[in-house]
Formats: sequence, structure tokens, C-alpha cells
Amino acid sequence: MTATDTERAAALRRMKMLATGLLVVMAAIFVVAFALQDTYPWLEYVRAAAEGGMVGALADWFAVTALFKHPMGLKIPHTAIIPRKKDQIGESLGQFVEENFLSEDVVRAKLDSARIAQKAGAWLEKPDSADRVAVEGAALIRGMFTVLNDDAVQGVIESMVRKHLLDPPWGPPVGSIAERIFAEGHHHRLVDLLVDRAGDWVDANYAVVTRVVAQRSPTWVPRLVDGVVGDRVHAELSKFIRAVQDDPQHDVRISIDKYLRELAQDLQHKPETIAKAEEIKGQLLDDPRVRDLTARTWSTIKNALLEAVNDPGSELTTKFKAAVRDFGSRLTTDAELAGKVNRWIADGASYAVRTYRSEIAGVISETVGRWDAEETSRKIELQVGKDLQFIRINGTVVGSLAGLAIFAIADAIFG
Repeated sequence: MTATDTERAAALRRMKMLATGLLVVMAAIFVVAFALQDTYPWLEYVRAAAEGGMVGALADWFAVTALFKHPMGLKIPHTAIIPRKKDQIGESLGQFVEENFLSEDVVRAKLDSARIAQKAGAWLEKPDSADRVAVEGAALIRGMFTVLNDDAVQGVIESMVRKHLLDPPWGPPVGSIAERIFAEGHHHRLVDLLVDRAGDWVDANYAVVTRVVAQRSPTWVPRLVDGVVGDRVHAELSKFIRAVQDDPQHDVRISIDKYLRELAQDLQHKPETIAKAEEIKGQLLDDPRVRDLTARTWSTIKNALLEAVNDPGSELTTKFKAAVRDFGSRLTTDAELAGKVNRWIADGASYAVRTYRSEIAGVISETVGRWDAEETSRKIELQVGKDLQFIRINGTVVGSLAGLAIFAIADAIFG
């Protein structure tokens, strides 16, 4: 028994003693009045009152006792009702809760009047509340990482990578994206960058260009000629690059655009190019690389989160607290957002009640069904037995008054 049950049992015993004590008092008064009524006729009224009180007390004792056990151990029909009918009581109680409390209309009406979003927002915008949410969230994350198996998580990530990244062919989607990029000219900046870098390299590597020309020329050509040819090649190369830089419609740029557009079409429609893209994909992401990628991804995410949640002053924790307070403030000031949240809560609760009301109410009947008959009787008596003892007290008082009134009327009529 819990501490509360112990207190209730003590209160129940006190009420039983009080009700029984009144019965004993009535019996004592009845004996004295009955013995002396011939000497003192007015004691007939006292006797009648005491007699009625005893009858009322005994009748209500029988009624209350019959709910929980057989009175005096006698198996009188329709006694010990709760132990005998506990399963039906559990089912009836569950059905009553289902029909009257787990009603979609009742739940929605209660939630609509509760203004949960506004109350939650007022709580969340307090700094202490945001800190508490952050602490509980950190504990949840640590617990989650403790429970999760690293190999299992890596397996899930690997399967997702294979399903969404490796198994689908790369050619058509890459070609489709590239086609839009090339059609809108977004690649021109990259071409400009490459041309500029080529021009800078040529300007900074005159000696390299002349040396390469000299190395490629026949051995019988004089060095003076090699120098002149190298200088000329460098100058023409610089001139060519400058022309490509200055002319947006240069043949080289047009050729690059044409090549890229054709490549985008081939990636979408040409089997050979698609197969080549798949081959490149396989070379870039073979099985060992995929496993290493998933292991490093999970390890990085896990370590970063653990470091962040273990440090109350980390940027992630600080931003999370600020986001919690901001969300709470918005819930209290933005009526439209609060209304949406309240509707989401009401819709979710209504769906749960509508879908699972029988299962929820079934917990009551199943729990009562698992109880022992005597345990059920004891639990219910602890809950309501104290109040039921007032029935015995009231029965004693009402019986006394009724006995007195009946005797007085009879005496007045018949003398």
C-alpha cells in the first residue's frame, strides 16, 4: 500500500468506528428506555427513536457491507457485489469513460478552451524554461546516442546512400540539371575564370613556354631560332587568350557552349555516355569508399552533437535556447500561429481519440480484470468507503427520527 492508501485506510477505520459507535449508543439507549418505560412513560418515545435508529443503522450497515463482502460471512444472495462483478464493473467503467470522456467533441472543446499554445509560449519564452528545455534535450540526445548502435546506424546510412545516391543512374538527372545551367548561361562565369587563370599563367610563365618550344624543336635548329619561335609562340598564346577574354562571342566560347550542351543531351539520352557516367560513379564510390563515407559521416555528426550538448556555452546550445524563447514569444504574440498550433493539437488529439478510444478505455477494463477480486474490493473501498460510512451514520439519525415520528403519530391516533 502507498502512503496515500495507508491514510485512506486509517480514515476508513475511524469512520467505521464512529458509525458502529452510534449503533452501540442506540442499542444502549434502547435497553435503558425499554427497561424503564413502564415507570417513566415518556421513555417510550426515547425507546421508539432508539429502536428506529438501530434498525436504520443495521440496514445501512448491511447495504454498505454487501457491496464489498458477505455480511458476517453469510453468502446471502446479492451480496459481495464488487468481488463477484468486478469484470463487469471494469467493462462498464471503461465503456462509461469511452462514451463520456473519450468523445472527440468533448476533447476538442476542452482543448479549444485550454489555449495550450499561448500557455506553452508564455512558459517557453522564460529564460529558465528555455534552459530547462535545452538540458532535457541534451539528456535526450545523450540517451539516444547511448542506445543507438553505431554499426546499425552506419548500416542505415549506407543503405540510404545506396538507395538514393548510388542505385539511381547519375547521367539523366545530371544532364537535366546541366542543361538548365548551360541554357541560362550560369557556366559563363566559370569559363571566364578558367580563361583568366590561363592568361595569368601564360603571363607569369614566359620562360616555361620558351623552354617547352625549345625542347620540342629539332636539334639542328639554332638556339637563336628557338628563342625567336618561343617568343613568338608566347606572344600569340597571350594574344589568343586576350581575344577569348574580350570577345563574348569568340569561337572558343561558342565551341565550349556547344560541347557542353551536347554533353548534357548525351548524359540524358545517349546510352554510351550514360554508361560512362555510371562507370565514373562506380570508380568514385565503390563499396569501401561508401562504407568509409558513412562511417565518417555518422562519427562526425555524433561527435559534433555530443560536444555541443555537453557544453552549455556552445554555439548550438545558445542558438537552441534563443530559438526556444523566440518560438515561445511568437506563440504569445502571433494569434495566427497560436491558432494553428492549437488546431494541430486538437486535430492530433481528436485523431487519437477517434482511432484509439476503444484501446485507451480498454486499459481500464483490462487492468480491473487482472486484479484479484479481494484486491479490487479493497481498492474501491479505500476510495469510497469513508463516504459510504456516512450512509450508516445518516441511516442511524434518519431511523431515529422516523421511529420517533411513527410512534408519536401512532400514539396520537390510537392512544
